[in-house]
Formats: sequence, structure tokens, C-alpha cells
Amino acid sequence: MKIAENLVVQIDYTLTDNDGKVIDSSEGAGPLTYLQGAGNIIPGLEEALIGKETGDKIEASIAPDKAYGERVEEMSQQVPRDLFAGIDNIEPGMQFQSETDQGPVMVTVVEVADDTVTVDGNHPLAGVHLNFAVEVRDVREATAEEIEHGHVHGEGGHQH
Repeated sequence: MKIAENLVVQIDYTLTDNDGKVIDSSEGAGPLTYLQGAGNIIPGLEEALIGKETGDKIEASIAPDKAYGERVEEMSQQVPRDLFAGIDNIEPGMQFQSETDQGPVMVTVVEVADDTVTVDGNHPLAGVHLNFAVEVRDVREATAEEIEHGHVHGEGGHQH
């Protein structure tokens, strides 16, 4: 069965940046299972997997515009430290949800000073060229409920 929209796909993958640094991998965690065409994975990888079938191995190089987008420098800003009232130990790498005029945004603490905290609302992989080594483990029909819900149920998927 070839990968197409509304099919459940199970893959093993290793994700690296252009310097060869491993960013993420399914090794040790088990395969990633997703619903093709439902936006469960980045668009560039979905596109690269169309037409592949169980046992196929691919290498896909995904530009930021087909992944997490380009970095938007305006999404990095200094905010008063007192916005973090009640949090004693603020450290770089911590993430918080921030309410904005456009709705909730996850921000990552980049730098902490005496009176300010620099936060970044970009996805951590924004602006990064992504390189995937993928092996297709399985392709199956999705259930009507999985298609309706927009995600996989059962093993490797959402439980409810």
C-alpha cells in the first residue's frame, strides 16, 4: 500500500541539521505513527513520503518554509522579570505559555538578567534546514474515527 492521504503511516527516523548534529530520532522510542494529510508532521516530510510503501527508505532535505518556518526576530524580546512573579528560579531553556493578541504562544527563555528576561516565541527549529533519514515500517487504512479526529488511535497513536 502506497502512502496517500488518510492512511496511517508508521516510520523510523533520524533528524539532523546541516552540520550532521542529531536533533531527534525514533531510535529507542519506537516508531512514529501519524495520519497522512492531517498535519500531524511537518508538510515537507509528508510530501516526501507520498507514494512510498512499507520497507522504503528515503532521505529528505526539508527547507524551513516546509518545516517550522523562518525565524522572526520580532518574536524574541526582553520582558520585565516581574511578569514571572511566583517563579523563583528562571533559567534559559525553560518554556512558558504567553497570551498575545494572536492567542497563546509558547516562548522559550533565552537569557535572564536582573530586571529582564529575554524570551523567544519562535519554534526552536525555526530557520533550521532539516534532514531526515526515514524507513517506512507500516502503512494501513485509517478508521473512520481516526480520519474524523485527525489523528491515529491505538498503538503508537492517541488513546481515548
